[in-house]
Amino acid sequence: MESEHFPRLTPFKPSEKLVTWFIADFFILVLFLLLCFVVPVALVPDVPLVADVIILAIVLVIVVLYLIWVKMYYNSMWYELHDDEMRWKRGVIFRSTGIVPYNRITNIDIKQGPVMRLLGISTVSIQTAGYSGAAVPEIRIEAIEHADELRELIRNLVRSCSAGGDGTGTGKHDIRGPAPSVHQQMLDELKAIHELLGRKT
Repeated sequence: MESEHFPRLTPFKPSEKLVTWFIADFFILVLFLLLCFVVPVALVPDVPLVADVIILAIVLVIVVLYLIWVKMYYNSMWYELHDDEMRWKRGVIFRSTGIVPYNRITNIDIKQGPVMRLLGISTVSIQTAGYSGAAVPEIRIEAIEHADELRELIRNLVRSCSAGGDGTGTGKHDIRGPAPSVHQQMLDELKAIHELLGRKT
């Protein structure tokens, strides 16, 4: 199954609305902190005006640094679908990259908060066998506009790999077949020895 929005072997990025989403969530948090901590301090008559100005200046610096970081974070992100695995990269200061084979994927969930609903984006969370006990998914594909299409595409790739295919959706199997187990090899050798002893007697 091919996808118009998520072609294989071609890196794709989240929607640019990710920047708006992060900024909106951050400003909601800043507004909450201002109302809870800064405004009450400013209303106290004994606190000098200089302290209020310093607090607001610190908040302004944090906001500017956050805006710069969000843009850099968005520019660092990409995802790529291959025939048998998924690759991803992200990070500004600490870079993270990963490769997840489709045959390890156990759950694919779509999450959407109130701000994301307004922007028309979702997060696709992918859980794998190794991370099944953890609270966080192994991969979060954030700010996706066609989340249902991406989830269905990944599900088809997972099914194809689980059925012994090569992940392309063609249902092709490895003509060599699975490698024989150690027990099978030992049994074959014992049979060969038995045949040799039978010929000598």
